[in-house]
Amino acid sequence: MTDPTAARPLEMDKAYEHRLVEQRLYEWWERNGLFAPRDDAPRPPFVISIPPPNVTGELHLGHAMFVAIEDLLIRWRRMQGYQTLWVPGTDHAGIATQTQVEKLLEREGTSRQAVGREEFLRRTWEWKEKYGGEITRQLRRLGASCDWSRERFTLDPGLSRAVHTAFKRLYDDGLIYRGTYLVNWSPKLQTAVSDLEVEYEERNVSIWYVRYPVRTADWAGPTAPWGSGQWAAGATEFITVATTRPETILGDTAVAVAPGDPRYAHLVGKEAILPALARPLPIIADEYVDPEFGSGAVKITPAHDKNDYEIGKRHHLPMINILNPDATINEAGGPYVGLDRFECRKAILADLEREGLLVKTEPHKMNVGISQRGGEIIEPLLSEQWFVRTRPLADLAIAAVRDGRVRIVPERFEKVYFHWLENIEDWCISRQLWWGHRIPVWYMPDGSIVVPGPDEPPPAEGVQDPDVLDTWFSSGLWPFSTLGWPDETDDYRRFYPTSVMETGYDILFFWVARMMMMGCYFTGQPPFHTVYLHGLVRDEHGRKMSKSFGNVVNPLEIIEQYGADALRYTLVTSGTPGQDVNLNPQRIESARNFANKIWNITRFVISKLGNLPRTESSKVTAESLQTAGYTLADRWILSRYAHLVAEVDRLMEGYNFGEAGRQIHDFLWGEFADWYVEIAKVQLEGDEQRNELTRRVLFTVLDGSLRLLHPFMPFVTEEVWQYLTEAYQRPDPEPATPFAGLGLRTISYATYPEPASLAAMRDEAAEADWSLVQSLIVAIRNVRSEYKVEPAKLVAATVVAGDRADLLQAQAALISRLARVAAGDLVIVSELAERPRQAASIVIGSVECFLPLAGMIDLAAEQARLQKELAQAEADVARRTARLNNESFISKAPPHVVQREREGLEAAQAALARLRERLAELA
Repeated sequence: MTDPTAARPLEMDKAYEHRLVEQRLYEWWERNGLFAPRDDAPRPPFVISIPPPNVTGELHLGHAMFVAIEDLLIRWRRMQGYQTLWVPGTDHAGIATQTQVEKLLEREGTSRQAVGREEFLRRTWEWKEKYGGEITRQLRRLGASCDWSRERFTLDPGLSRAVHTAFKRLYDDGLIYRGTYLVNWSPKLQTAVSDLEVEYEERNVSIWYVRYPVRTADWAGPTAPWGSGQWAAGATEFITVATTRPETILGDTAVAVAPGDPRYAHLVGKEAILPALARPLPIIADEYVDPEFGSGAVKITPAHDKNDYEIGKRHHLPMINILNPDATINEAGGPYVGLDRFECRKAILADLEREGLLVKTEPHKMNVGISQRGGEIIEPLLSEQWFVRTRPLADLAIAAVRDGRVRIVPERFEKVYFHWLENIEDWCISRQLWWGHRIPVWYMPDGSIVVPGPDEPPPAEGVQDPDVLDTWFSSGLWPFSTLGWPDETDDYRRFYPTSVMETGYDILFFWVARMMMMGCYFTGQPPFHTVYLHGLVRDEHGRKMSKSFGNVVNPLEIIEQYGADALRYTLVTSGTPGQDVNLNPQRIESARNFANKIWNITRFVISKLGNLPRTESSKVTAESLQTAGYTLADRWILSRYAHLVAEVDRLMEGYNFGEAGRQIHDFLWGEFADWYVEIAKVQLEGDEQRNELTRRVLFTVLDGSLRLLHPFMPFVTEEVWQYLTEAYQRPDPEPATPFAGLGLRTISYATYPEPASLAAMRDEAAEADWSLVQSLIVAIRNVRSEYKVEPAKLVAATVVAGDRADLLQAQAALISRLARVAAGDLVIVSELAERPRQAASIVIGSVECFLPLAGMIDLAAEQARLQKELAQAEADVARRTARLNNESFISKAPPHVVQREREGLEAAQAALARLRERLAELA
């Protein structure tokens, strides 16, 4: 093992500098192999497959979110003694990577078509080797404790073999077929794309109303040429359709109306004549048509619209594709052949107007599908592609969740999961790209198809299909292909099924459902037992982060400024499962301040530990707590710590990580630092026994709290724990870790606090007793603040405590120090014959406390000041009351203004009452 102290000062610096700590610690963890699953683990495997980021990608907040949560899970389970494995890797990202390389070639004045497939793939692999490791280096900056020795890439030979095997099996089982269907087509990339790669934007567009002439006994069709202005001459009946894409008129094969629509009932069964091409179109009735939209009649273009495609199938209509792969008009477009689709739109609109067939144009808002990678408008296109019959696979995935083998967190997303899988359509798996898993199909000279297995040579005389598989096909195999499937490798036997799949809810259908389908089908069991879904990261105002808003946050800049711990803690604790997170910069700053607080607490504790051995033997146990002379404050903080451990365990097991992190923060800062550390300063002024017992409590609670926090904030906790336990001076561990053969001390493998071992430390009586002492101290502090008593000034206090007098008397030294009451002027009695005059009074249940004002303030000056404030307060109440009694104000002012005024009056009345009480105390 290497020395972790190589760059660590022997003593803690005054301030925590994350820039000097985080990368040094990460390199130490990785160098010592701390992320690999250990054979000496006492508990079974716990496995997560990382959602593989695109190999072309740069770190964004979505990556930071999944790293924060998944690393928390892995570190937590590792400390509990599980054989943890977090499998890292990257996705070849077919479209994204190919686009990058095509841009590179374009800058060189060439193209992929010009260089050819073989050279293009060589250049793409070259590009991947140069830039592909950047995303994994950035994941390391976040502290991801992945086993990098098992890093995978979706085009690795082993994963490619898995893809080939899966395709072959599905094909042989009759679940892969080739067919012609409507797909999302990217004209710029010239490939089919998945729904996930289509982004929708609301745009202001136009809706055009076009008249189609109807064939009648008096008019059989046009006799004049299109564009002459006389094309529809003689037509006596028309049907008007509304369209947002007039260029697709060229692919119309019907006109549809709503059944029973009285405007068009007489036309159903007749034929309209298609403008420009004169093709006869049947006028049909279909339930899909909304009689209230547009003209109530719609053109049907089955080859270029998803809804029209379904109508076309129901009515057995021809499906005419009018577009080439680059979205220019093909030979089916008649006079518009060769035009770009939008040039065609302009031309056909001009011709429609010339022919008197363009009725009107109206503005319209609609969601337009945009290619995520290409940036252009997606075109629904009838195309021959490879498909997977998904129904049998979907049924397996549905059953795995319904019967409880797989749990989705939060549970409400089960409805979304079921709805999608119950209504699933066949999956288009082919893409017209070069970068990716090439489809393992060979076409033979006799027209037959051969699909060899992964270990069989392809037919020498065959020609391989030029397309590649959808990236989601290989991603769907990720949980088991990364472990060696289809081979029975050691990793596959040991670590499959994996444990938790953690990812964003936005890809529940696109990725999680596919992994479930593929895992259940190919391995006979679900690929994981739990799906944990996190929300999207938005800006502090709840807006989606986008370049157009100018609100995109670079995680690396946050890490540089505040540290990875601050970012991780903020992301985990800012929301709940499945809810979007509004990233507030103030919360990140607060998390950075929390890391600094941990540093300062630890520095203080170390400075007070003296010669106490920093070992397990120095910790307080349930047995020693009963036999040794621990104080009420000792028993209180130990009970609160035991309660915290139980709560954190419950919350973590319930996947409520945010609340667990918040409770650790509140305990460490609000109870341990703000209270017990201050108490310890007093107790450490006592005798040797009191010193030793206080040190043991400080060491026990801080050590355990750091362990609780480690999965949330791994860097600062490791660094301070190394100092606290003197781990760098004692490399041989005591039984402070579940891993007997570890050989070095690191909080990464320190035992995570367990509720069962601390249950006997719970002491509700001590918590209740200390609560009274604490409330008294806080109340005295509040009175001092209200009367603006200088912090250094000691005051007098008389406490009338009834049967609680002995308890408070025993805590007199702490009350005196923490409430700034002079020890000689603190009187604690069971009862008092007469209430003191000119004294501030405090009531806490049955306990009363009187603070003589004469010793605290200048009574005359205070009375004058309060009288002045009283006059101002009375004027404020009078003004607000008059305003609310003004009928004109009540009737004309906005409701929220009236409500604000009512709330202001309540606050002013409360302030007035308090001022009168204060003056009465001075009388």
